[in-house]
Amino acid sequence: MTENSLGKNDFIDTAIKAAQSGGEILRRYFENGVTIRNKADGGGKSYDLVSDADLESEKEVADTIRDAFPDHELLGEEDLQNGDPNAKHLWVIDPLDGTNNFAHHLPHFAVSVAYYESGVPIAGAVYNPIREDWFTAVRGEGAFHNGTRVKVSEAATLNQSMIGCGFYYDRGKMMRATLAAVAECFENDIHGIRRFGTASLDLCQVGNGSFDAFFEYKLSPWDFAAGVLFIQEAGGRVTTATGEDLPLQSTTILASNGKIHDAMLDITSRHALNQ
Repeated sequence: MTENSLGKNDFIDTAIKAAQSGGEILRRYFENGVTIRNKADGGGKSYDLVSDADLESEKEVADTIRDAFPDHELLGEEDLQNGDPNAKHLWVIDPLDGTNNFAHHLPHFAVSVAYYESGVPIAGAVYNPIREDWFTAVRGEGAFHNGTRVKVSEAATLNQSMIGCGFYYDRGKMMRATLAAVAECFENDIHGIRRFGTASLDLCQVGNGSFDAFFEYKLSPWDFAAGVLFIQEAGGRVTTATGEDLPLQSTTILASNGKIHDAMLDITSRHALNQ
């Protein structure tokens, strides 16, 4: 198959196949048990966790993609962090988003796989293998939850909204900034705050219409690569927490149904740290 003969279906089919292969590994470890390690010995935090499940899932996902597209670049959370985010053909992989949930046997985690062309998202799949929950999107063709097309919510004001948020591993200034933004959201009479600990799935909840917005003050590209496309195809808006176009690198993020985006930006930009 030549490059010119490839269609968007080839990319979403590979994203789904790759996510499923990684998900099968996660399910096996989740059911049978796995040793969880923290990254403190490498200079990380004791609550920043990794396991053989993450590493094996990433290898399986990468191998599936390489079988289909051997010349494409890969960027991922574990052993693929040196991938070029500016590559013409780029796959962005999170083999286990929600490792802390996984470690504590909470069945809310996912494999996230996205394909980008010169920085533009083309296809993406987010898969929770325990719930058998699929979120897929193809540029220009819509966003789908388990095969049913979805769209963002109709909430027009903060006092009609449910907001999701995430906390990066920082337990200092960034944590306090997030809490300050949460407090201001409550001061605007939002319906509530939810923090589920798996950014890829949280972003899909915005596209699904369950969350009206989601923000976090630091996410890596593999956390949001597929979710961003899902939201855009569902009719939503995604920027940094201060309103800029979202780069394919570690960044702040604000995702919304579009209708409350400016109101949320007023809050998230006020509390954002200099990144």
